[in-house]
Amino acid sequence: MSERVYLCIDLKSFYASVECAERRLDAMTTNLIVADLTRSDKTICLAITPPMKAMGISSRCRVFEIPKNVEYIAATPRMQLYIDYAAKIYKIYLRYISKDDIHVYSIDEAFMDITDYLPLYNMSAKELGKKITKDIYEELHIRATCGIGTNLYLTKIALDITAKHSPDFIGELDEESYKKTLWNHTPLTDFWRVGKKTMMRLNSYGIFTMKDITEADEDFLYKLFGIDAELLIDHAWGRESVTIEDIKKYKSDTNSISQGQVLPRDYSFEEGKLIVKEMMDILCLDMVSKHLVSKSFTLHIGYAGYIEEEAAHGTISLLDETNADVVLIPAISKLYEDILIKEYPIRRMYVTANCVRVEDYQQLSIFDTTEKEELKEKNRKIQNAVLEVKSRYGKNAILKGMNLEEAGTTMERNNQIGGHRA
Repeated sequence: MSERVYLCIDLKSFYASVECAERRLDAMTTNLIVADLTRSDKTICLAITPPMKAMGISSRCRVFEIPKNVEYIAATPRMQLYIDYAAKIYKIYLRYISKDDIHVYSIDEAFMDITDYLPLYNMSAKELGKKITKDIYEELHIRATCGIGTNLYLTKIALDITAKHSPDFIGELDEESYKKTLWNHTPLTDFWRVGKKTMMRLNSYGIFTMKDITEADEDFLYKLFGIDAELLIDHAWGRESVTIEDIKKYKSDTNSISQGQVLPRDYSFEEGKLIVKEMMDILCLDMVSKHLVSKSFTLHIGYAGYIEEEAAHGTISLLDETNADVVLIPAISKLYEDILIKEYPIRRMYVTANCVRVEDYQQLSIFDTTEKEELKEKNRKIQNAVLEVKSRYGKNAILKGMNLEEAGTTMERNNQIGGHRA
């Protein structure tokens, strides 16, 4: 295969830049944070503008961590607005690149295989990157940085490290320039997929740079990291075999869907039980709408405060695959009671349906009775009716009694996107 060329475009401080654009302000000169101040001053900022980052303020700081002498505008998150902007930007990408050659990595970042487009436009990769980012700024007032590379890894590194130090915010790497300019770069956490724990583990053995990794004994690295060492070694050399075409073709052998939330305050055991029921109820409706069933469900509970590093975790396995709330809500409630330490306050919850499959047929058990099947069918009709009402009149058009309890969160979450105000 001939050498390929990729772009990776990142929208600078995206949420904050959108809020500045809406106010006709320049994100590069305005102090602005995106955070819901109605929650508390412990709320994490979803984004801050570049001038605040330049002061040394963390992009994911809590509001109370911002120095008192720093004046700023606080914008309440508007997730639907950010999604709308992202859609407009994606349309700009489509002017130049087919959707088959675009991989949307996140709401503010996308990879593009531009190999076959450069001769078509008679442009260099840098010229095409500048053209796309210029269109984004001129039409939407959102600034973007761009990475260019000969594989997806180098493209990401060119974006994350090289572009930041470039006057035009465009970085470009191939394997040779990567070795020449970044082999001795520190810290290792600046590199894609190298976390703090991985870096500390490497540092403890005198490995501080990507060059050090290439010089380390490979058997030793495999002993330290298992199969993950293969990716670490390849990336140290600037190698990456996966292409956008591979990503498009990939199909997971197993699938799961989940519901999760960080609670607005510490919840007691009984309050947490209500939330678990609400989350399973929503998960059941999600499965019904997608015609999915499962017989394995996992519950993960994160505690608060000094015990936040601990967690409760458990899985239930049913005899039959189902999406019926009359079956699953009692089952998840029982699991909750079995795995929780009642005295611990709760702050995070996740419910997952494992190995879901399409409900294309139903295998009856010899233990199934006519009454049991009639109950399931009645429940299915109710769930479908609820979905129809919600689809037509909104998610809060029809609720259960538990959703009206003081500790319930469903009504508020129905007005959110990604856990934030829509």
